[in-house]
Amino acid sequence: MRLPPGGGRVKLSAADLEMLEGRRGEAARFAMSIIVQMAEVVGADELLTIAQAHLDACALMSQSSLEFIEYLTRHDGRVQVPTTLNMVSLDLDNWRKLRIPRSFGEMATRIAEGYLRLGCIPTWTCAPYQGYLTPRFGQQIAWGESNAIAYANSVLGARTNRYGDYMDVCAALTGRVPKAGLHVPENRRGQVLVRVHDVEPALWHDTAAWAAFGHVLGHLVGSRIPVIHGLPQNASGDQLKALAAAAASAGAVALFHAIGLTPEAPSLNVAFQGGLPQETVDVGSAELASAWADLSDAAGGDRLDALILGCPHFSYAELEALAEVISDLRPERVHPKVQMMVMTNAAAHALAARRGLVETVERFGATVILDTCPFHFPIVRKRTRVVMTNSGKCAYYAPGELGVRVAFGSLRDCIRSATSGTVVLEHFPWKDV
Repeated sequence: MRLPPGGGRVKLSAADLEMLEGRRGEAARFAMSIIVQMAEVVGADELLTIAQAHLDACALMSQSSLEFIEYLTRHDGRVQVPTTLNMVSLDLDNWRKLRIPRSFGEMATRIAEGYLRLGCIPTWTCAPYQGYLTPRFGQQIAWGESNAIAYANSVLGARTNRYGDYMDVCAALTGRVPKAGLHVPENRRGQVLVRVHDVEPALWHDTAAWAAFGHVLGHLVGSRIPVIHGLPQNASGDQLKALAAAAASAGAVALFHAIGLTPEAPSLNVAFQGGLPQETVDVGSAELASAWADLSDAAGGDRLDALILGCPHFSYAELEALAEVISDLRPERVHPKVQMMVMTNAAAHALAARRGLVETVERFGATVILDTCPFHFPIVRKRTRVVMTNSGKCAYYAPGELGVRVAFGSLRDCIRSATSGTVVLEHFPWKDV
């Protein structure tokens, strides 16, 4: 191992130095120079090798974003590890049919094509853990996208820091990251004990309840690592996805441990690595009721303009659940003044289409949108004032991103609302609290 030119303190391998000195091309030199500088900033004395990456930078829609990716491809940039892609600012297959302005569509397409030229895998999803190349326990990875980071660290037990846009690209181009933060076992020790009590088990059946809990958790712990005791032991991947997404939005949670549920938390002692919590907090029905209400600033009976589902992207199981609710309620079509959007990825869509689920959802009047996000893709109608969702992440960001009021509710109430054209909030799990 050698020190980099310029008197730095980060130990580099021979391959690292080849990249840093430009002997593997300008794109690799550029990326490695940033990795080394970041290592110095965070106090890491060496780098480690990653097994894969997931890039959020492809979602950025701007001239500088286009220039960045085309600079790398012009200089023969190539990812060094299997690299999946987050959602992009476009439904790549259907944007013309959806009447997206040509200038926007063409720029977003150029950005997407640039990442493919780097050798990335066109997953185009913010829920990569439910699709191709799911990380293994203990695997060192470099992921962007807040909900994906929280899920990979917590539910899968992989190891990643919160890699911001462009830093994620540099990691993929070099296959290296600073040895710091959540890559290091002792830094994954629990810090805050969160005790869940006084919640009826049946209330956890609704995924929206897990989103409400994630909202509480994010506000309670910020960027600290919580250890949660008392959650149901039969949680599904989609329920944990809702928790992770809301916690990473309301706070900056990159890792949580749930006793008996997540792989690094078979017991309190293991989750805290033999230590004691810095703080202990209790969460019960009252706190969950408060969070559920906090996610809404629209009221029952308000006129509804749009329904957004799939933030993060709906899985096959969630598309199946949506089709079942539609069939069970036997509603009329979506109200003509309501724009209903279901966000998903190509893999989940293909499976759901083969089962006939997509046909059921579209016959109801929804538009199923691939590869993208309502906060990056100009699909929400300009005159939209009230949006409904069952996503804690969507409810948290929509007021600022879309300039709307939000109604947060169960999936069943979302469908009832889409049909009536007004906000329906009949299913409030903690209505008696």
